[in-house]
Amino acid sequence: MAAGMDYQPVIGLEVHVQLSTRAKLFCSCGTDYSGQPPNTHVCPVCLGLPGALPVLNEQALHLAVKAVLAFEGRVAPYSKFARKHYFYPDLPKAYQISQYDQPIGLGGHVDIEVDGAPKRIGLTRIHMEEDAGKLVHPEGASHSLVDYNRCSMPLVEIVSEPELASPEEARLYLLKLKSVLEYLEASDCNMEEGSLRCDANVSLMPRGSKTFGAKAEVKNMNSFKAVARALEYEIERQSRLLDDGERVAQETRLWDEGAGKTFPMRSKEDAHDYRYFPEPDLPPVVLETEFIDSIRKELPELPDARRLRFVEQYGLGAYDASVLTAQKAVAEFFETAARAHASPKSVSNWIQSELLGYLNRDGLGIGDVKFAAADLAALVQLIDAGTISGKIAKDVFAEMYASGKVPAQIVKERGLEQISDEGAIVVAVDRAIADNAEAAASFRAGKTAAMGFLVGQVMRLTKGKANPGLVNKLLREKLGGEG
Repeated sequence: MAAGMDYQPVIGLEVHVQLSTRAKLFCSCGTDYSGQPPNTHVCPVCLGLPGALPVLNEQALHLAVKAVLAFEGRVAPYSKFARKHYFYPDLPKAYQISQYDQPIGLGGHVDIEVDGAPKRIGLTRIHMEEDAGKLVHPEGASHSLVDYNRCSMPLVEIVSEPELASPEEARLYLLKLKSVLEYLEASDCNMEEGSLRCDANVSLMPRGSKTFGAKAEVKNMNSFKAVARALEYEIERQSRLLDDGERVAQETRLWDEGAGKTFPMRSKEDAHDYRYFPEPDLPPVVLETEFIDSIRKELPELPDARRLRFVEQYGLGAYDASVLTAQKAVAEFFETAARAHASPKSVSNWIQSELLGYLNRDGLGIGDVKFAAADLAALVQLIDAGTISGKIAKDVFAEMYASGKVPAQIVKERGLEQISDEGAIVVAVDRAIADNAEAAASFRAGKTAAMGFLVGQVMRLTKGKANPGLVNKLLREKLGGEG
């Protein structure tokens, strides 16, 4: 981004999070409509039919307050809903019930780490609102269809201050936001399925300036990677415009993943364009201090606190603790395995190097693992006991991952027990030395690297079952000391 190096990006994110409730925000329609035919999870309320009155879902209110507290915002004792007017085919009422001037939460922050240094990103507000429907565009057709199943799904919108200075900071912010919400069990935060959606406001200003430039809002980003790519493109686009002496239009743009570009959608609206006014069919939300305090007591141990505890309790490094606590399910898997084994560090290594590697390769989550956390601890115990070698353990792990079998069963069925009998290993050592006289001579001449080659030959002859420590010891004895 050579042309943009003279400019400072200014990024603010608006994140819409679908709350994990049993019913929609203002009616009793269920929220689990995945795989169901279009327009079958609807009622007069979410369709906005005349005379149908909304009623606030208390479970959604509970989760919204919990989110405000988790991000250390101020829960408003008095908040209210408003009608946000705009006409679009996926909005049957021609207005959206949202919160405007008096939201449920104000302030708060999200802490991230940028290049090893902490950075705090402020939150402007957290407010509740209902979702709209979904437009479906049949391939090759000249028309679009609309599915209202999603109408009135419960959302919170989390609005950041314009304090993110790069696409990477935006990515880290989203990951942290997702992590906290998952710990709260407020949402599954599945971005690909639309339960976490992000819009980004992007502008540029000359480095050292305090005056923000005109901003573009970027929509239609359905993964963390897409957010970073879209921001990178938009920063480059605006840089070129400014370098050419042109102005940046204040507009809403759509990200096209295939083209790797943003495209104009419409001019950017201001609040007055939506003609907000108080929702007449919903009373204000009045929260007593006791109610807020009761929810505060429900807050779980959050990612930052758990990360610090993992360092102190299990003796893990800061990086390892950070990786293990980023996802609640991974942290709990680790703790269960660590309680079953005396070496948490070994368990941590296997989760990070093997388990997460396999899951990332296959695009799966920790909930898809076929074996239990205690089984991973049992695998590490087999290594510690000398029953199997570390190399064989990787083969056992692969079978555990594929079949869900416990490690002891796999070792027994495949005859993988480690050979620790010196007599059996000596035979393989003698043959390796005889078959590789040049390597043996190199070791005797002081070239210690030859030892690794000879160890490999013994392991090959024993099909990886020989105890590596004994192999090294016997080779040194046969070849004459330290070499």
